[in-house]
Amino acid sequence: MPAQPIAIMNTGLVTSVGLSAPASCAAFRAKISNPTETRFIDSGGNWIMAHQVSLQQPWRGLTKLAKMAALAIEEALQDLPREQWAGLPLMLCVAETERPGRMAGLDDELFLQLQCELGVSFAKASAVVPQGRVGVAVALMQARKLFIQGDHQRALIAATDSLLSWPTLSHYDHDDRLLTARNSNGFMPGEGAGALLVGAPSGEAGELVCTGIGFTRESAHISSDDPHRADGLSQAVKLALADAGTRQHDIDFRITDVAGELYYFKEASLALSRTRPYRGEVPALWHPAESTGEIGATAGCSCLALGAAAAQKAYAPGTHTLLHFANDAGQRAAVIASIG
Repeated sequence: MPAQPIAIMNTGLVTSVGLSAPASCAAFRAKISNPTETRFIDSGGNWIMAHQVSLQQPWRGLTKLAKMAALAIEEALQDLPREQWAGLPLMLCVAETERPGRMAGLDDELFLQLQCELGVSFAKASAVVPQGRVGVAVALMQARKLFIQGDHQRALIAATDSLLSWPTLSHYDHDDRLLTARNSNGFMPGEGAGALLVGAPSGEAGELVCTGIGFTRESAHISSDDPHRADGLSQAVKLALADAGTRQHDIDFRITDVAGELYYFKEASLALSRTRPYRGEVPALWHPAESTGEIGATAGCSCLALGAAAAQKAYAPGTHTLLHFANDAGQRAAVIASIG
């Protein structure tokens, strides 16, 4: 039996190409990017380029993460009376614990700072989700459990992240994973925030509904020497398809967090070939990171916000989409969504 569906009711985004979901998604669709020089220099002596978010003041650290998240949340909740915000459980997605140079305070201080910024205390069922790029999928599963229990009818999923610190950048530069003048097989770092108001489907046309979620772990992760066959992602996709009660050949397009590295593009291709039962037209692959760079935990929000925008504005190439996410340590997640 298909699992309980979860509708994306409203979205909010703060990225280097837009301080709102409509602006960011329009840039994703037009494949616009806005990289700028950082204050850091790579091992080749060149300025590191990154997708930086420009706010009213040059905030950094936890303060900037909280400011970006607050903007995204305010956008996602703009149609909800403010007195109802406190009744929402907030799942706050942040960088995974394995992240090199991970910022201190993500697991405790950030949530409190965000509530102070918004002037609201969220429901007791709120939680911090330190799962990086797979975090939003984990938060969707947590929201589903809350809905099944009957304690809440809506939930707020938010994510905020930044790779623009020297401890993080120096690690990826040392491992030749940054996109530089000397390395084409790398990603451009970025930062941003996103928010999703989720709840029960309304049945309205143009609504994006998450119908299946799957999780697993990849042993041949990016730092492993094992042969990469995309076993983990393939299994996550199969679990999500089974959870949704649908089939792979029903998928019309894909949205993913891949940000430029060959490893993850190869994984997406291998997973498709291992789960698609016949050789037909390959579903289109959308990856918002070509506009935002690698934005860590925020990637899930950007992918789902793009799917919701494509559904609402009727430019999606079909009615079923597969979204998949991957962490460097091996965690894999897949989400099946359909357009009402």
